[in-house]
Amino acid sequence: MQLKVLFTGCILITFFSNISAQDIKSTVNKKKEYEVAVYYFPNYHPDSINTRWHGKGWTEWEVVKAARPRFNDHEQPKVPTWGYFNEANPKWAAKEIDMAADNGIDCFIYDWYWYSNTGQYLQEALEKGFLKAPNRNRLKFALMWANHDWLNIQPATFDNSRVKLTEGEVSPALWDTISTYIVEKYFKQPNYWMIDGKPYFSIYEIITFINGLGGIDEAIKAIQLLDEKTKKAGFPGVHFNIMSWMVNDDFVKTITGPNAPVNADEMVKTLSCESVSTYCYMHHYANANKDGFPTVPVEKAFASAKDYWKKFTSEYPDILYTPNVSMGWDASPRCMQSDKFEMKDYPWTPVFAGNTPASFQKQLAEAKAFLDEYNPRHKILVINSWNEWTEGSYLLPEKKYGDAYLTAIKTVFGNIK
Repeated sequence: MQLKVLFTGCILITFFSNISAQDIKSTVNKKKEYEVAVYYFPNYHPDSINTRWHGKGWTEWEVVKAARPRFNDHEQPKVPTWGYFNEANPKWAAKEIDMAADNGIDCFIYDWYWYSNTGQYLQEALEKGFLKAPNRNRLKFALMWANHDWLNIQPATFDNSRVKLTEGEVSPALWDTISTYIVEKYFKQPNYWMIDGKPYFSIYEIITFINGLGGIDEAIKAIQLLDEKTKKAGFPGVHFNIMSWMVNDDFVKTITGPNAPVNADEMVKTLSCESVSTYCYMHHYANANKDGFPTVPVEKAFASAKDYWKKFTSEYPDILYTPNVSMGWDASPRCMQSDKFEMKDYPWTPVFAGNTPASFQKQLAEAKAFLDEYNPRHKILVINSWNEWTEGSYLLPEKKYGDAYLTAIKTVFGNIK
């Protein structure tokens, strides 16, 4: 997809909001001891690509509504207190911003998509909703490029005959276009999330990125290109983040092309990665399918996550790690509801049981204690998730517990300056 127009920072501010850049910066850039960032999955607004794939007006709310109990005491479907709203409407985005900011959240990290055969995907929640909200100055935002293949799993059938709707790999030429768009459209926004003055940018599947470009050498050049464009835009460089589940020697073995790194440590260093984050507990819960089906206690998943925090910070003392707390996990809505529900690969995975607001608050407190013990330069917690309804991880108010999960965040982090 070729861009016909690239906006400068000042034009963007006028386009997205009539709030001055200085007002926004002065509000969102206050230094805090801890920062709480929450992942945002933007598939709850009409999108032209979804229209092509699923029909006019389709959103993932349809999957939320269709969910049914798959075993005794299974709490489905989830019913959002606010109803099935359009997140690309700035009025609704403003409600989300206020609720997040009022409860100790500092930043939305948007799952962000750009594919070679579709172009941008699901961007309007951010561009038409969040960035046009009249109160956008209350919250920072950042991008996590979700560059995975997109499979037709809304819902998936048990026979596993999934259709790959689009592929996550991009060419160097397309990356040149994407990286320019990122810098001009987002980094220049006055409430974009910065770490040490550098715009934060994360890649979900670093191995897919490397292989699509043709190998590690081309990937290094691609990150350097983004860094150079960021510096030309007036920043000290880009804060490059990758997801922890691919900081793994088994994944690194799948890197193709010349000069492939011998291990994960070499990959992280050669890419000039400054921080590593975890998206959800399931990425490091190796015994999920062994500990029980259809449910496992959330405490077991959390224990696995805590083990990973200690392991990573011990093995990579020079890389900032941002621990993750997951509100829950239940991917069963993404399974065809008329098919059997048995243990298999994603989305036929165990459901976390016992993830109550009280349990969530306890996990948050333990994460805070870990950050105090770890004591990095930046104490950042990432939470899964604001609205991953069809994976059972959401903070938006829901019929059973209302806003109790948000209140838990406020209790642990909301009053800390």
